[in-house]
Amino acid sequence: MSHIPPTTALRGGLDLSSLVNRTGSGPTGVHPSGSGASVSSEVVAVRRLVMSATDATFAEYLELSMAVPVVVLLSSSRGDHGAALEKSLTQTITALEGRLVLVLVDVDASPQLAHALQAQTTPTVAAVVGGRPVVLFQGDAAVEQIRDVLDQLLQLAASNGVTGVAQPAEESTAPTAEQAEESLPPHHQEARDAIARRDYGAALAHYREAVAQNPSDDRAVVGIAQVSVLARLDGKSADEIRSSAAAAPNDLDVQLAVVDLDVSGGHIDDAFDRLLGLFSGLEASKKDAVRARLLDLMLVVGRTDPRVVRARARLTTLLY
Repeated sequence: MSHIPPTTALRGGLDLSSLVNRTGSGPTGVHPSGSGASVSSEVVAVRRLVMSATDATFAEYLELSMAVPVVVLLSSSRGDHGAALEKSLTQTITALEGRLVLVLVDVDASPQLAHALQAQTTPTVAAVVGGRPVVLFQGDAAVEQIRDVLDQLLQLAASNGVTGVAQPAEESTAPTAEQAEESLPPHHQEARDAIARRDYGAALAHYREAVAQNPSDDRAVVGIAQVSVLARLDGKSADEIRSSAAAAPNDLDVQLAVVDLDVSGGHIDDAFDRLLGLFSGLEASKKDAVRARLLDLMLVVGRTDPRVVRARARLTTLLY
């Protein structure tokens, strides 16, 4: 079993090895809005403790991860390399009686998830805690190793206020996951549905309407920042973005595209370093554009993320 670096998709990645066993030193009470509101221990109805997801349906599990840590097994249908690991994970997670859920992803059918979670090989095991993804390990692993990693994951989840318990719907009188989704504010649900079909313009419109109706709707504000990144990257390849930036180092627009790409791939420090490195040499109007992008991406990563705290301090130094 070999560990690989953390990654991020919609929110900033967490480095499990550096945060575990440091309860209270990291961000606590990770909430969908990034506001720091604590997530109480609760029973959350799910269909099963082991489920499957695709690019189109994974938003459901991001929402679930706000209450219960979600373990993700990324494997390929073209081989059986992940079969033994799936069995071991299923047995171990089932024995934890709802403290974790397992989501199975076929990387061949879900390339966006494979890219977002940086599945460089299969099988790869990742997790999502409070909407924040982290890669755990790649390759097969013994049951004892799996238990150790999952124990660390549970400690990390507890330190972030994610302490809910999942209960299969057939064992619970609580609403099912599908019924629970109906309780989302209408514009949030419409936005999430639009994201699933990659209609980012519609998603932005719904989140903006939610903010117009309730200016204190932090989740909608964060949603705008998150979807804006997806919209700006839509239809572009990583090679195209990086080659354009290399060819035009003084073109602010192409440099900002690389920043978006770095954030989507979990290279948060690289993104912030690029933005802050550009800042000092720009004219006032362009500095405003860089500052605005930096503040938006801080929302995407999470206000209390240490990398955001460091970048904010550097920005303050540059401004004053």
